[in-house]
Amino acid sequence: MIPHSSPSLARSVNRRILWKKILLHRYLYLMLLPCLAFFIVFSYIPMGGVILAFKEYKFNKGILGSPWIGFDYFKTFFQDYQSGLLIKNTLIISFLKLFVYLPFPILLALMFNELRRKWFKNVAQSISYLPHFLSWVVVVGMMQRVLAPDTGMLNQLTAFFGGAGDTFYMMESKYFYPIMFGSFIWKSIGWDSIIYLAAIAGVNPDMYEAAKIDGASKWREIWHITLPSIAPTIVTLFILSLGSVLSAGFDQLYLLGTPGNRALSDILDTYIIRIGLTSGQYGYATAVGLMQGLIGFILVIIANRLSRRLMDTSLW
Repeated sequence: MIPHSSPSLARSVNRRILWKKILLHRYLYLMLLPCLAFFIVFSYIPMGGVILAFKEYKFNKGILGSPWIGFDYFKTFFQDYQSGLLIKNTLIISFLKLFVYLPFPILLALMFNELRRKWFKNVAQSISYLPHFLSWVVVVGMMQRVLAPDTGMLNQLTAFFGGAGDTFYMMESKYFYPIMFGSFIWKSIGWDSIIYLAAIAGVNPDMYEAAKIDGASKWREIWHITLPSIAPTIVTLFILSLGSVLSAGFDQLYLLGTPGNRALSDILDTYIIRIGLTSGQYGYATAVGLMQGLIGFILVIIANRLSRRLMDTSLW
């Protein structure tokens, strides 16, 4: 037993215990190193460039030597006539991808869980996962082929059934949201269902047996057992996704953007790339990106506190 009068001895013993645990699980820590290295190199080290948001960058002086301008870039952005439209478009698309999309992978995971033929379940899961591994360049290229005027598959089918068959879907703004959301679901739903399917697999089977004895239907089992059991997983993933609420997905929106739908597809991500790389306004682009990150960070903290208070589930 460690005497209360020797805190240094207690710290020494705790250090020995810690190192013993590290040595015991050393292979797990070694597996974790590549992940840590990735985030250090690509996430934490680049944070030093955030000071560009408060400086007027000069190529001949570098980041540290450039003069400070305070919050001028933030004021410039909110005074820009485009800022309102950019924020509106970003929030609408983020709402579709975060809230409207949320039930789709859960429903797919529930359907996979109810399949009893193992071979069919494996084939269906593999098919649903494949689009995740395609880049948005490939996906949008396929969509352009399918939706092209005259030669596209959809227009040819329309013409076959007596329609005009000459609609340029990618250029008309009224088709933008269905195309954007439909392609996002097709590409993401299978991969996102994996976590929910794993959570469902962890539900205690005795609960289903008890429900069957009580005469519960399959819908009752899903509603009263499956969904409440995976609710912590749903809440956790939703909280994490709130961090990117002002980042609606650059790749997809940049490639889907055309002169016909620019009023709907132009978001903060595409604006940052356009003014940062194309126009060379690195400080201004950094300021807008920093604003995105801070708002996402604040939303994650608020959602985490609300979740901990209302559902007793939180990230920390």
